[in-house]
Amino acid sequence: MNKLIHIGFGNIVNAGKIIAIVSPDSAPVKRLVQRAREAGTAIDATQGRKTKAVLVMENSQLVLSALLPETIAQRAQAESRDDNEP
Repeated sequence: MNKLIHIGFGNIVNAGKIIAIVSPDSAPVKRLVQRAREAGTAIDATQGRKTKAVLVMENSQLVLSALLPETIAQRAQAESRDDNEP
């Protein structure tokens, strides 16, 4: 079964489908987010707060989160450690 991770405000994503977790501060990522919004492939899970992380998913969708990338990465790593325990 695929592991799910909490990305803030009751929103959950499939950890197995995440390709990258990046900060939205750089110009290339801002352009990527803008293009995804225009194409309808951006999922805004910020609940109106500032976007602090962009999750790039396998299906070319972007998920915007108000949690820091480090926080989401720690949660994803914790899930993968739980998988390896007997």
